[in-house]
Amino acid sequence: MRLTVNYIKKDGGTVEEMRVALVGIPYPKRKVSIISVAVDAPGSVISAISGKLGMLDGVSAKTVYSKIAENDDKEIREKVLKLGLSQISGGSRTSVGGYAEEEKEEDNSAQFDVSDNRTLDEVVKWLMELGYIPSFCTACYREGRTGDRFMSLCKSGQIQNCCYPNAHMTLKEYLMDYAKADTKEVGDKLIIDELKNIPNEKVRQIVLDNLKKIEEGSRDFRF
Repeated sequence: MRLTVNYIKKDGGTVEEMRVALVGIPYPKRKVSIISVAVDAPGSVISAISGKLGMLDGVSAKTVYSKIAENDDKEIREKVLKLGLSQISGGSRTSVGGYAEEEKEEDNSAQFDVSDNRTLDEVVKWLMELGYIPSFCTACYREGRTGDRFMSLCKSGQIQNCCYPNAHMTLKEYLMDYAKADTKEVGDKLIIDELKNIPNEKVRQIVLDNLKKIEEGSRDFRF
């Protein structure tokens, strides 16, 4: 099957040159194989390929098209945040030792391209301007709140007395230690506005006290 796909001609080349990925899934129980071919090509070319494949005996071909968004990665990220995306990267590097020092272009060892090239500070500021509290919290791992213990907190709703307060405090640490002045200004205002949304009054007061201590130089508070 793969050889057949490779030799269906397009103008000036073969499908092999347009192919992004190919995945084959054998299903012996039904004596069939499912082959998925991802192709980067104009719609007319994809339709022609699908039509020719569908003419083969024993082959059923279906085509699914994906829109190539004109938006940049920033706009796409903003859309998926509204769908409930809970984790997002900023200032990522995928090369060996990429966080230690910049690589020369000719020595590029990146595992894949990063389409959003904004710095971490730019991403953090952008999230806060959208009304989100960026959290740098790793408390659950450090406190052993994983597996069944984590799930029990989630199901009871008690996790909100850990995650949300920790988000405020870890963000405050970032603002104090790493943020640019304009990012810190946005963040400090957001933290004040969002404190009222911490449901437990006792927890809210502890967070307020810890925020003051963070401003005085203390670090690593967590629930």
